[in-house]
Amino acid sequence: MTLNGIDVSNWQAGIDLAAVPADFVIMKATQGTNYVSPDCDRQYQQAKKASRLLGVYHYVAGGNAIAEADYFVNNIKGYIGEAILVLDWEAEQNGAWGNEAYLEQVTRRVIDHTGVKPLIYSMASRYAQVAAVAKKLDCGLWIAQYASNDPTGYQAHPWNEGAYACAIRQYTSAGRLPGYGGKLDLNIAYMDRNAWMKYAAKSGSKPAPAPSKPAAPAKKSEDTIAAEVIAGKWGNGQDRVNRLKQAGYNPATIQAKVNAKLGASKPAARTYTVRAGDNLSAIAARYGTTYQALAAKNGIANPNLIYPGQVLKID
Repeated sequence: MTLNGIDVSNWQAGIDLAAVPADFVIMKATQGTNYVSPDCDRQYQQAKKASRLLGVYHYVAGGNAIAEADYFVNNIKGYIGEAILVLDWEAEQNGAWGNEAYLEQVTRRVIDHTGVKPLIYSMASRYAQVAAVAKKLDCGLWIAQYASNDPTGYQAHPWNEGAYACAIRQYTSAGRLPGYGGKLDLNIAYMDRNAWMKYAAKSGSKPAPAPSKPAAPAKKSEDTIAAEVIAGKWGNGQDRVNRLKQAGYNPATIQAKVNAKLGASKPAARTYTVRAGDNLSAIAARYGTTYQALAAKNGIANPNLIYPGQVLKID
């Protein structure tokens, strides 16, 4: 059993977590001893209302382990018992990086003050050192390792899966999902909803019940999706293909319906006459292709220079 989910911070301020498909959402709460993510509680409450499984994390900055742990705990008191807690151990902006004794001290303090054993997040290159701390304190691991920076949707079996034992694997920072136009960190959790709630529970206490999973929204018809593609709501090129597959649609079938709606029974003969205000990207989106392909097909050296009345070959 696995779960698919995302982690967010103030970089995704305003994201509609009810619209983005996810079994779980982990929010950045704090960093060091003087930063609280401005959008954390809004994100948290929205994800909770949407019945997502919940998590919050603290980015370790180094300096004073006790003060950091207390700062985190004091700012997430309302989430304890219903969200997993995470300590983010990375090299950037971390004055204690390489000193896992500091990480151990922060972790112990969080456990002592919450009764919750936090997960520890780090990159695969630091796995051995971080795993030793997690094993010593009986904590789970959340490990990040990416195959590439290419856009992708959720993956059932990420690259290099099984190379290390972990509760959660983060496999991209270039994730693309319906409901959000930017990049997202995508993760797979090797557990079910009840196991997630056990990670969130205070040691020795009965875990809070897992949020009931909302019924899946009614799937839109292929004709509706084709109309949305024409309107540019599903992106372009491979990004569109990935999004359609993730949403359960056959990209080839949708493209055929797009062609039909555009009156393209013979796609090879399609042309488009440029109008004032047009640009190549918008035209490409309308026809399910890319501006690079249109430029190449029509011998356009500068894709930014097209003119009204110009007839473009589509196929």
